[in-house]
Amino acid sequence: MAGKISGASGDKFDLGQNSDINVTPLVDVMLVLLIIFMVSAPMATVAIKVDLPPAQAPKDKPKKEPTFISIQSDGGIYIVDKPTSRQTLAADLTKRFDVAKPTEETVMIRADKEVRYEDFMGVVNQLQTDGFFKVGLINEDLS
Repeated sequence: MAGKISGASGDKFDLGQNSDINVTPLVDVMLVLLIIFMVSAPMATVAIKVDLPPAQAPKDKPKKEPTFISIQSDGGIYIVDKPTSRQTLAADLTKRFDVAKPTEETVMIRADKEVRYEDFMGVVNQLQTDGFFKVGLINEDLS
């Protein structure tokens, strides 16, 4: 507590008690904190280089139609509309793409809702074993 310099009593040595808050230390602490935050805030933001895709798609590349692999509920596998099997899937895809690096092409898989999970994952695993890593899954809303 701070003391009063002059009091209401007649005694000049009686200082009494001052109940007013001393704001000066509070303002000093707040200014120091403000300066610390102003100096440290620019250091906290780290610039990370992110390669974002262009805002508009390039017009020089013609869009290719995706190649669909369909799996039916009875286990039949089709590339677009031609039947195939898991063993001949890679050879049939390579023949279908007819490019130098067929494993760089995108393959889309769609399956009936009654297809067993084992059959579906067998096709996905076979594609990965054969080097086809660009695989997309087709989801259709039936409602």
